[in-house]
Amino acid sequence: MKLRPIVAVIGFLTTSLIFCQQKQISLEDIWSGTFRTEGLQALHSMNNGEQYSVLNFNRQDRTASIDIYDYKTLKKVNTLVSSEAIPEIQGFFDYTFSEDETKVILTTRERPIYRRSRLGEYYVYDLKSKTLTKVADQLIQEPTLSPDGTKIAYGLENNLYVKDLKTGEVTQITNDGKKNEIINGITDWVYEEEFSFVRAFDWNKNSDQIAFIRFDETNVPEFSMDVYGTTLYPDQQVFKYPKAGEENSKVSLHLYDLKNNQLSELKVEKTYEDFYIPRLKWTNEPYVLSVQFMNRHQNELDLWLKNTKKQTSELVLAEKDKAYIDVTFNLTFLDDNSFIWTSEKDGFNHIYHYDKSGKLINQVTSGNWEVTDYYGFDEKNNTVYYQSTENGSINRDVYSIKLNGKNKKRLSKSEGTNSASFSADFTYFINTHSSASSPQEYTLHDAKTGDLITSIKDNDALAQKLGNYVTSKKEFSTINVNGNELNMWMIKPADFDASKTYPLFMFQYSGPGSQSVANRWNGTNDYWYQMLAQQGYIVACVDGRGTGYKGADFKKVTQNELGKYEVEDQIAAAKKLAEQPYIDEDRIGIWGWSYGGFMSSNALFKGNDVFKMAIAVAPVTSWRFYDTIYTERYMTTPQENPSGYDENSPINHVDKLKGDFLLIHGSGDDNVHVQNTMRMVEALIQADKQFEWMIYPDKNHGIYGGNTRLHLYKKMTDFIHRTLGDKRDTTVKEEGERSKIKG
Repeated sequence: MKLRPIVAVIGFLTTSLIFCQQKQISLEDIWSGTFRTEGLQALHSMNNGEQYSVLNFNRQDRTASIDIYDYKTLKKVNTLVSSEAIPEIQGFFDYTFSEDETKVILTTRERPIYRRSRLGEYYVYDLKSKTLTKVADQLIQEPTLSPDGTKIAYGLENNLYVKDLKTGEVTQITNDGKKNEIINGITDWVYEEEFSFVRAFDWNKNSDQIAFIRFDETNVPEFSMDVYGTTLYPDQQVFKYPKAGEENSKVSLHLYDLKNNQLSELKVEKTYEDFYIPRLKWTNEPYVLSVQFMNRHQNELDLWLKNTKKQTSELVLAEKDKAYIDVTFNLTFLDDNSFIWTSEKDGFNHIYHYDKSGKLINQVTSGNWEVTDYYGFDEKNNTVYYQSTENGSINRDVYSIKLNGKNKKRLSKSEGTNSASFSADFTYFINTHSSASSPQEYTLHDAKTGDLITSIKDNDALAQKLGNYVTSKKEFSTINVNGNELNMWMIKPADFDASKTYPLFMFQYSGPGSQSVANRWNGTNDYWYQMLAQQGYIVACVDGRGTGYKGADFKKVTQNELGKYEVEDQIAAAKKLAEQPYIDEDRIGIWGWSYGGFMSSNALFKGNDVFKMAIAVAPVTSWRFYDTIYTERYMTTPQENPSGYDENSPINHVDKLKGDFLLIHGSGDDNVHVQNTMRMVEALIQADKQFEWMIYPDKNHGIYGGNTRLHLYKKMTDFIHRTLGDKRDTTVKEEGERSKIKG
């Protein structure tokens, strides 16, 4: 037996003594809220630029208030409204100001529909008269005040309505709305999920016109889900869901003129035979509407300006890409109706400035890094504010730059992930910072210099609490795989001993443009990884080809082949990590959720000589089962690209299964349907492959509610212990020099 140096023994004894004094993280700790972070709820910068509002909620007596704070002193200067002062309602949990801040919409009750959509009960509170107006007796969607604050528009049972807040008169704008056939002003399922918006109507600046999108989903195939609930007979949820290659909603653009109570359709000269309208937005000119049109392949995007008075249309911008174009919310019209736009056309996402006719004035930012958020434009100081990866693709920083592309300044100071919320006049910004080792901290800064003014809120109490637990550092590095330097993090046991070998448990998501290796506080899953590390596992994550923030070419290499290069990179990364003397090459597992579940399934099947086990939660098992907008963006249609769909879908590789496989799904998943898992199960059975699986009744894509998440993570943890946790001789491998990972 090889004796260890005395120093190492002393170090081990000291470490053991420390560990005896520290707690072990448990699943109950994670899901009981023990490690909950504090934040700023519903922060809104007031128009005066000197103050901001925050929603303060008292969990004990369930009272709420909208409180005003001074940027300079951070002291509360006023309570605009509190639930205690409004006896007509039981309370509220969200709010939205009118443009002039004389009125506020209070949300008192809400029921989720899908990921972003809600049915709710809403009231308008007049801050001057202290009067309360219920918007509607029914549960409605997307109540939106007119810019002058005199009216409110909303969706109800697939139709649009406008209520006059002075007279109480309600006008029904549309009459043809019908479930699973016609929707006016509210997006259908696939637009909501993939274009990330629900409100498909917008007020013009003069508050006398409303533009909206109409969805005719009559011919879209229906999907049905049994809802088991607690009744004797299950209910059934039936909704329109266009799977790849199937028919989409037919969309059209419409205008309601409040002055003459007239409804009309807005025609645009150039459209596609099959197209999307992913964005509409009024410009600063009261009767000029901007509309974005996109072809079904999503590699052409046109920006049109429609004059609703003159009935004219102008194509001001047309972008094309060999793969696809990401739709964003970054279109900003300046006072002269010139506009700011973001684009990947030079290979990285950057900011551009165009005049109102679409002529390029200049590219504002440039470089081999990505603009990751656009915060706004300060007209007075001719300054653009944004977030980017200039300080490394795993980090985020806040910057300012003049509109002409000069005088760029880094405003955030701490390495990690920084995001900003600016005052209305761009005098101040509240910076939210976190890193892999520090939870969210909120600080106030001078917007011109970035200088710290004061701390607003930190999570020091959480950091101190975590000091009582055994934790390990999340180590960032890169690993050279298939000719690329891929970002990676690794968490080792706190008592890591390089002379021993450990099982490796890998996590990834890997979807197009995503990022799992980021220098930010990651909350729940990181606590789980820390728990696994303290139980003797090494946990690692590698962002392979197809993920984001390293340029368009890196991201779009997976076009038409989702699951090919991403899986190759995970298998190759696992093989390379297995070369390390402290990794047990016979005990490597992988897991993922959604796209990650698709990936972990493929990795286990195709990499059956590398991975001993995999966990797939809510996985896509064939891209033929997923929706049009997402899938066709990267794969075109199955009619055009059958091999791309079938050769990379795990359902077609079940015969390769050798290791242990746990398959998990929620039966109420409206996004990735449980059909994916049921078809996979049948394929595994017919291939005579043994596996484990779990269905969570009526749970959606997030699989949560009550005790559900705790149960889910207990099941996964138990599976990991049974399949990777067999303890063997853990002496160092007797092999030659290993290839090293670049740190």
